[in-house]
Amino acid sequence: MKKAHISFLLLLFLGIWSCVTYQPVKPSLHLENLPQEVVTELTLDERIATEEAWKNLREDNGLRAQRILSRLGVESPAYYVGLGYAFLLLGDYQASEENFKTALNYYPEMVLIHLGLAQLYQNTGRENSAFAEYREALKRNPEHSWAKKEYQALKTKKTEEALSEGLDFLAQGNRERSKEAFLRALYYSPDSTKAHLALAKIYRAEDQLQNALVHLKAASTGETKNPEILKDYAETLLLTEQYTKSLEVYQELLEMQPSNQDIQSRIENLKNKLGIFELPSQYHNIPSKEAISREEMAALLAVKFKGIIEETKAKPPIIIDISTSWASRFILTMTSLGILELYPNHTFQPQKIITRAEMAEILLRLINLLKKRGYTLIQQFPPEKIQISDVSADNYYHNPITQIVSYQIMDLDVERAFKPEQAVSGQEAIQILDIILNLIK
Repeated sequence: MKKAHISFLLLLFLGIWSCVTYQPVKPSLHLENLPQEVVTELTLDERIATEEAWKNLREDNGLRAQRILSRLGVESPAYYVGLGYAFLLLGDYQASEENFKTALNYYPEMVLIHLGLAQLYQNTGRENSAFAEYREALKRNPEHSWAKKEYQALKTKKTEEALSEGLDFLAQGNRERSKEAFLRALYYSPDSTKAHLALAKIYRAEDQLQNALVHLKAASTGETKNPEILKDYAETLLLTEQYTKSLEVYQELLEMQPSNQDIQSRIENLKNKLGIFELPSQYHNIPSKEAISREEMAALLAVKFKGIIEETKAKPPIIIDISTSWASRFILTMTSLGILELYPNHTFQPQKIITRAEMAEILLRLINLLKKRGYTLIQQFPPEKIQISDVSADNYYHNPITQIVSYQIMDLDVERAFKPEQAVSGQEAIQILDIILNLIK
């Protein structure tokens, strides 16, 4: 009798259990109100119905919310977005996605819809799509605290997963899969130093130096400068023969490590390769000079036409009076090229002031040299038709003056005077040389 009683109770329990309908775990929703600009479009009845639907959504009563929204009809701004959340609560993910996407067609800027899709995608394991929707929400409202928190958490998670996967593939020797993983990490975190450095290392091993440079540059532009990253960047620039950029990075490194002998050596080697020299302080004073000297003219020519005319196979001339001149190396270069001439006694007279007539002669030699080097300069007027009121035809400087005026590099005044004995100022000399530089570009 006792056994029969127990059996009866067991059967009764099983019968009751079999009648219970299984309810899936409902997702916990983050649900915001409709935007105020949308609410203002609603009638009073629609507002009351919408508030009731939202109340039921917040109470996880998706079925009740669905019925209320259905009565509103498709014309209501709350209809599709509300049904998206209702079906999400009911676990009908396909219907939820369809309604959210339809809502987006009408209101593509509504953050509420993007947040709904993000939660839907997270609940269905589509984290890439969820990440994209959180990002869309933040584009429209960058200060949205809840979206920022969810976005950041997902960003951190997916970045770490991709980095871990990349390292695993790299350890297995599978570079292609490793690169895919590290690039995926950059999709989530474009400023990931770890991903950029890993990719740079792979590309350098594959001798794809330009690709490596892209990632080294990105890794080196953070707020906190890492000397080791800068060093790799500078060395890779050097390997690709981008000497100027490499020098800039090494100089930045030197500021961080002023006593580093290796960096100092690299900088000196690069400067020699580029032909860079430190300009003396006297050079920077030239623009303020009311009258420039021959040594200052030599320096201006050498610096402004660097890389254009400084190469020559001619032996430097013997000059007996420039050993103490700050511009001695510039003087040697310009006299070797024949742009500036020596006096018969092998003196240069570096302090002698240059007149406009002498300037014209110097410029004509410069133009003739440029033409020999393949540069084109065209005279604007025939020299023989130029009439100058203060320079006669038998003047020693008549030919160079008329030639330079014909190029419109130096001008006559309103009375057609050239003023050949007037000194050339620093500003005037710079402007004249800049005119020539512009003509040969």
